[in-house]
Amino acid sequence: MTRGKKQSLSADELLKQALLPEDEQPYGVPENWIWTRLKAITINYDSKRVPLSTTQRGTMEKKYDYYGASGVIDKVEDFIFDERLLLIGEDGANLVTRSKPIAFIAEGKYWVNNHAHVLGMSSIMSLDYLCYYINSIDLIPYVTGSAQPKMTQDNMNKIPIPVPSIVEQQRIVDRIESLFTKLDQAEELAQSALDSFETRKAAILHKAFTGELTGKWREEHGIGKDTWSEKTFDQVADIKSNLVDPSEFMDSPHIAPDNIERRTGRLLEYRTIKEDGVTSGKHKFYKGQILYSKIRPYLSKVVLVDFDGLCSADMYPIEAKEDTKYLWYYMLSDAFLEQASSAGSRSVLPKINQKELSRLKVPIPTIPEQQEVVLILDKLFSKEHEIKELVDVIDQIEGMKKAILARAFRGLLGTNDPTEGSSLKLLIET
Repeated sequence: MTRGKKQSLSADELLKQALLPEDEQPYGVPENWIWTRLKAITINYDSKRVPLSTTQRGTMEKKYDYYGASGVIDKVEDFIFDERLLLIGEDGANLVTRSKPIAFIAEGKYWVNNHAHVLGMSSIMSLDYLCYYINSIDLIPYVTGSAQPKMTQDNMNKIPIPVPSIVEQQRIVDRIESLFTKLDQAEELAQSALDSFETRKAAILHKAFTGELTGKWREEHGIGKDTWSEKTFDQVADIKSNLVDPSEFMDSPHIAPDNIERRTGRLLEYRTIKEDGVTSGKHKFYKGQILYSKIRPYLSKVVLVDFDGLCSADMYPIEAKEDTKYLWYYMLSDAFLEQASSAGSRSVLPKINQKELSRLKVPIPTIPEQQEVVLILDKLFSKEHEIKELVDVIDQIEGMKKAILARAFRGLLGTNDPTEGSSLKLLIET
């Protein structure tokens, strides 16, 4: 057990201090495991860090890697460590948003800034085991402060840790890594297929609205490319503004930008006006119209609806003057996206207003050719929903990893040997 200033305490007192009372244990573990706190099984290296001047940092730029909560690589000398140690981010931005790894293992010579705690292990704790465990739990209860939240050393030391034997810890790490390797391979294949589809879809849409996709059709019908023209958006569609009192449409579907999947034209789950508790004015839309989010146009949230309802005032109901599905497909293309993204006003919350949308350019062939474009695109994208299921697969893989970790630290991966000695003895001897 790591000893601090309280060296006068007896062995029994130190043991009592290290063990977690049963009523504070987060969940049950095998009988030959124990619950303790992080402080009891780690060696804190935080005090070894010494700030350097700008000049000193500059002279050491090319020597050592930097590891910290931000994950940015830098160089310096006095914070040097030359061991395999665990780093736990203390910076609130990383802890709260989980935008970076919470804990990771640094190896070799490196330095660490003051946004991460540096820990070595006692003889009863595997660094890899602890790293997986720390990244599997919610650290928010150990974060303090609101303006600049962080996890202090005192709070970090209180984190409860389930401790099996050191041999079992390695078995658990091996099983986790074996299972994660298989899941990572599956995720890589799913992501590769998804990326390939997105690239292929973008290329097909480009061909569709440059006339290349229907070149053969025009040849068969004796039609030249000169039948195509470029029109402004307001020439090919009416942008509707029809604000109504939602209290008169309580059972109507309510569609907001969050109900539309970005860049796919896919409508997600939605609720009624009543279920969403809507009180402010909304646009009335009708079956066969296109709903387009004017907020953050770079997200490309556009859907073709087959029912009546109300939509957010942050959306435009659009009624096409040409083939509706042709216009919808065009609004999903990179060509439209680039125009809309650059036309949008305001930098804090990008938004495309009606005047800006009206000026966007739309390539328009004859109605029969528009219908042929739609026919071809429908056929090519007929299995898009199957591809989109890959997104769900990727999400499921992440869920499976979390489930594996949850089982691992409860002794439920089938690796625990109940005949092995209790880790309590090791804690006593440490």
